Formats: sequence, structure tokens, C-alpha cells
Amino acid sequence: MFSITVSPRFGDIDGLGHINNTVLAVWFELARNPLFRIFEPDLNLSHETWPLIMAHTDYDFLDQLFFQYEVEIRTYISRIGTKSFTVYHEAWQEGRRCVKGNAVIVHYDFIKKQTTPIPGPKRRLLESHLYAPEPPKMTIA
Repeated sequence: MFSITVSPRFGDIDGLGHINNTVLAVWFELARNPLFRIFEPDLNLSHETWPLIMAHTDYDFLDQLFFQYEVEIRTYISRIGTKSFTVYHEAWQEGRRCVKGNAVIVHYDFIKKQTTPIPGPKRRLLESHLYAPEPPKMTIA
């Protein structure tokens, strides 16, 4: 798991004082930088070296986020395929999971304009961040 803490800006809120729903896409993107470094440590965005392209994102808003509290973004890998992987994000505020979302990222060759297999060493680094939900708590009556 990777984790970053975001301090909301005044411009991140809507008229009701909530964090605007569009802001989560930006925060989740920011939280993917450590994963991007697995593939390109210097974050060199050259078409000759950058090996990733976004295929899909989705978000579920579970609770409200507010301006006055910091937000922790937790980032995991939830699935690894041959040529793509899925990033799972959660946004937490004051002990509450407020937003969850996914991003499907494809290993891609921009020169050849085609998908390529995820190299073994990169796959192993991704595997070290696989999402493992906590088991349900057992209560004894």
C-alpha cells in the first residue's frame, strides 16, 4: 500500500462546503505517482520511455469529505493481468472511508501503438502492493 495525505484547498470545495467530486480524480492521480515510479523512476514522460496508458477510472462516493480536515489517500493494486493492472484507491477522512475508486492502467508501447506484457520484475513490485482487505471481526456473544 502507498499512502499520501492531502490538505484540501479552499478551491476544492463546492457551495455546500464539501470537497467537490471532481477533486478526487486529481487526488487519486497524484497518489498513483509512486506506482508510476515502478515503471519509470524519473517520471520521464517521453513517448520513447513512458510505458503506461490509462484505460478506465471509476469512483464511488460513500460519505462526505469536508474542507477543514486532511484526507488520506490509500493506494493498492487490486488486480494484475498480463498487460494491465488495476489500482484501487480509498480516500479517508477522520477515520471514515469516504470514497473508493479504481483505475485500469495498461502497459503500452507508444512508438508501436500497442499493448505489451508487464515485465516480470515490475509485476513482482506490483504484487507487493496487492490489496488484502481486513478479515471481518468476529464477536462472541
